[in-house]
Amino acid sequence: MFGPFAGNTANMHTNIDGSFHQNSRGFEGCDYFINEEPAKADFLSELKKGFLETPKVISPKFFYDELGMQLFGKITETPEYYVTRVELELLENLGNELSELVGKNKVVIEYGCGSSRKIATLLRTLNSPSEYLAIDISPDALKETTETIASAFPNVRVGGLCADFYSSSFVLPKEVGGSKDSRLVFFPGSTIGNQEPREAQKFLENIHNVLGVGGNLLIGVDLRKSKDLLEAAYNDEMGYTADFNLNLISRMKNELEIDISRDAFNHLAFYNEEKSRIEMHLVASVDQEFEIDGTKFTILKDEAIHTENSYKYTSEDFETIAVNSGFDVEKCWSDPDDLFSIQYLKAV
Repeated sequence: MFGPFAGNTANMHTNIDGSFHQNSRGFEGCDYFINEEPAKADFLSELKKGFLETPKVISPKFFYDELGMQLFGKITETPEYYVTRVELELLENLGNELSELVGKNKVVIEYGCGSSRKIATLLRTLNSPSEYLAIDISPDALKETTETIASAFPNVRVGGLCADFYSSSFVLPKEVGGSKDSRLVFFPGSTIGNQEPREAQKFLENIHNVLGVGGNLLIGVDLRKSKDLLEAAYNDEMGYTADFNLNLISRMKNELEIDISRDAFNHLAFYNEEKSRIEMHLVASVDQEFEIDGTKFTILKDEAIHTENSYKYTSEDFETIAVNSGFDVEKCWSDPDDLFSIQYLKAV
């Protein structure tokens, strides 16, 4: 899933070169912090644009307000949602094999830092990593992760970068150490599945450009599996995923003062076998009329608002995308049930 968008960074103190003082905003133990000030997403204008489409859409990046982040944390702990649990188990079990493959003194660059659990597991697995750079568009996520890692790994140089790594113009700042072939991008969680396959290929091409020939990518990729398992993961018994999805309607009402009722929508998540993706929707239970920024809209009973896709791949299908993006797949690991994979790619 997509990570949260950055909030106000106006109180940060900037050096002339664009970097930040070590402890501005209390980034304890962080050797450097850089703010590239990604534009804050405009919920109102993007919502209006999405509702003019057919079918209506709301970008999944708006899932992640404070409540949305809390709900997603609960989703990852449900028995139905296998992704986080299986990926952590894989990282913990790779041990010496991954360490030997990656080599010593790597500069580890995490795209979308989120929780520190996975990166901490990876850093413990690797042989003497020299540096860790957390990249996210949320300063709060960066603060939590960099402070945790700096405390747990005192011999590792720790940096934070507030930036939009999805941008085609994204480049690594000069503060990042190591040669190109010493750099390892870490992109866990199957976030790559939220993009259309052609978008995923373009995104991997951007990573290739950032790394340069010889760099490596360690990426989580969710695998195709039974429809029952997939649909259960997005329809947990506790209802956290439903609340996560319906929170978009609450945000419309509470933040934008749109006259719309959360109770008049139902969560729908299903596996589209033809496109090999989970789709999430909000389905209206009654006809509704409302205005967004002066434009009137109507939603009819049983009409769906599309809120997210999550593509599932075979290892062979993802390898095709990787190769077309300029990578060789050097190793692919999966759990015994083939629920999830971690793949190690080299930029060639």
